[in-house]
Amino acid sequence: MSAKLIDGKAVAAAVRADCKKRVQSLQDRYGRTPGLAVIMVGDNPASEVYVRNKIGACRDVGIRSEKLLYPADVSQAEVIERIEALGSDPNTDGILVQLPLPKSFDIKTVLGAINAAKDVDGFHLYNVGGLVIGDTVFPPCTPYGVMCLLENENIEVAGANAVVVGASNIVGKPMALMLMQREATVSVCHARTRDLAEFTKLADILVVAAGQPNLITAPMVKEGATVIDVGINRLPNGKLVGDCDFAGVREKASYLTPVPGGVGPMTVTMLLVNTISSAERTLSQAPQEPTAEALRA
Repeated sequence: MSAKLIDGKAVAAAVRADCKKRVQSLQDRYGRTPGLAVIMVGDNPASEVYVRNKIGACRDVGIRSEKLLYPADVSQAEVIERIEALGSDPNTDGILVQLPLPKSFDIKTVLGAINAAKDVDGFHLYNVGGLVIGDTVFPPCTPYGVMCLLENENIEVAGANAVVVGASNIVGKPMALMLMQREATVSVCHARTRDLAEFTKLADILVVAAGQPNLITAPMVKEGATVIDVGINRLPNGKLVGDCDFAGVREKASYLTPVPGGVGPMTVTMLLVNTISSAERTLSQAPQEPTAEALRA
């Protein structure tokens, strides 16, 4: 057996093509395109790459983006003031604060300052809490992308045993909640889980987001399982790998995401989806100017 590789690039391209149509529809109907503001503090090289990719993705589908750069010594109060101003700007549909922030910042306070109706990363307490009751406004982008991949491959989630390895607020915890919403039976494992393999071997769907190369090996995987590798790690030789032993797990699983090219392209893509959804919701609720035909009637 050799697993079918889930092509995240191809799925992301199809979703982005739909995004482009939705943006054009908003332009045609309301005369405005969605707007995303990206705030970055400091000069973290990795963050600069991520922000550049997000800005480029916005440009590709027609979303207007604004990159707001601040030096590492900027005050938290100044950044929050800008976030609050963007929250009141009718032309800004999404606000994203690129993490990590300088150690002097309180992340919870900064993310809490984002208007929940524009929190397209899905990190605001309101949106995280909404996941618990199945009524979030914006699903966090990476777990949202994983669910999109599963749906695209017609992988049955309801009734499946799902195991999530990694319990971060960004991926692991929301991933577990989203799988539960789809009626999977979910176990969440983490760094202190004893006998990890005893859990992973039971998984019909195994999502790994622990940030540790080769954490999951073939003997830890159930025959025919779907394995979603969210991890991305750079080895000393510069090679990018996930959290799974790719060659070994591929011979055991039925579906497997490669790294790179699996979940990664979906994360930025779902950010676009959330931003467009925000604009659609805002513009559909806004009072509209009467047309010339209506005025003549």
